[in-house]
Amino acid sequence: MTTLPQAPEIPGAKHLHSGKVRDLYELESGDLLMVASDRMSAFDWVLESVIPDKGKVLTAMSLWWFEQLDVPNHIISTDVPAEVAGRAVVCEKLAIYPVECVVRGYLSGTGLLDYNATGAVCGISLPGGLVEGSRFDTPIFTPATKAELGEHDENVSYDVVVATVGADTAAALRDATLGIYTTARAMAEERGIILADTKFEFGARADGTLVLADEVLTPDSSRFWPADEWAPGKQQPSYDKQIVRDWLQFESGWDRTSGEAPPPLTDEIIERTRSSYIAAYEQLTGRKFDA
Repeated sequence: MTTLPQAPEIPGAKHLHSGKVRDLYELESGDLLMVASDRMSAFDWVLESVIPDKGKVLTAMSLWWFEQLDVPNHIISTDVPAEVAGRAVVCEKLAIYPVECVVRGYLSGTGLLDYNATGAVCGISLPGGLVEGSRFDTPIFTPATKAELGEHDENVSYDVVVATVGADTAAALRDATLGIYTTARAMAEERGIILADTKFEFGARADGTLVLADEVLTPDSSRFWPADEWAPGKQQPSYDKQIVRDWLQFESGWDRTSGEAPPPLTDEIIERTRSSYIAAYEQLTGRKFDA
């Protein structure tokens, strides 16, 4: 069972909720304070080990993408309490849609598992003969349910999204997801990085405006692959937490079916993961990461 550490106390902020990585607070102004921790999650577990500076990388990368994307987002300010400087943002309160808006431009992860089992992903039939790392000519919207902490997000069909939020909102979520991904994929490719897939979270303002929220296009929410090493049919090198997933699955000796918590990460895996997150940030943004 996943157990989170107690969220830190922040003067002038009331703790509301903690997720696998983020802690959410309400400020005296009524706005929200979203704090990215250094926690690492994998296979629906929050690991005992943390990745130093991870929260700062996720925050800096999200802010960079929000600057690049011409879509409404939830950021109000980066003027945050000193205790969480560099890893937090002040953001709007939104009515968050209960849908993980996943988009795939390449076949990997649970999409590959679904494809191998059924020839489809989220009810979308795909051509035969695809393999790990195959590129789709047209990206596909492959939504998922939002699971409670310690449970697993489940891939669902578009029809399930329609039944959950209504046809008009489902179409808006799909179109926004595909549009943002298409823009971001092209930008990443220009910088030598393949954005294989990613997930977005959206909310609505009181006037109904669709707003991009949470983190965006980070190594936690996306698969980033070095473009010059991409080759379909094999596990791709990555700039994301696949390093941790692979170690847990193939090297650590941990049995995912045991119900026991994953073991602590080795110092080498921690440093490799930290370095990969920083490398992704610096290569994408052209900025030097300031820890």
